[in-house]
Amino acid sequence: MHEAEPNDLESMRIRALAIGAQSIGALALGALAIGALALGVVAVGRLVIGRAKIKHLEIDELVVNRLRVTDSLEIPRD
Repeated sequence: MHEAEPNDLESMRIRALAIGAQSIGALALGALAIGALALGVVAVGRLVIGRAKIKHLEIDELVVNRLRVTDSLEIPRD
């Protein structure tokens, strides 16, 4: 049976470390990508909710102003 020479063992060890480091790097990049995607989803959700609130406030403000105008147009009758 052929025994691995010290030089071969060193080469295999370096190769194993490189593969491990590459795997950890890929996992880290995947985690960053998932985090960025989650932040994007949150940002878009807040934008949509913010716009909906603004439209709701505008409608409420129009209704309030309309009520003010109609109340001010009433002529008191004695």
